[in-house]
Amino acid sequence: MTQVTVYSRPECHLCAEAIEALVRLHAEGHRFELHEVDIESEELLFKRLLEKIPVVEIDGVVVSELTLDEGAVRQKLSSAGEAQGRSR
Repeated sequence: MTQVTVYSRPECHLCAEAIEALVRLHAEGHRFELHEVDIESEELLFKRLLEKIPVVEIDGVVVSELTLDEGAVRQKLSSAGEAQGRSR
């Protein structure tokens, strides 16, 4: 299953918007597990990502920073889904 990770923090409206968009993509039929990581939970994450959130990774690859690049996310989800279909 494709893994989508959103690095965010509380009170981040751009992070909330990114997560809402990802939930909509899932409802449209894209198959993935969504994980949210609070960058405040780890000092290194906080220092590294504070100026970049929301950061969206798909299967460990960063596909979007600062604002959600929905086109890039859709493309990566589609290619990940195709790859998983071939591996079955």
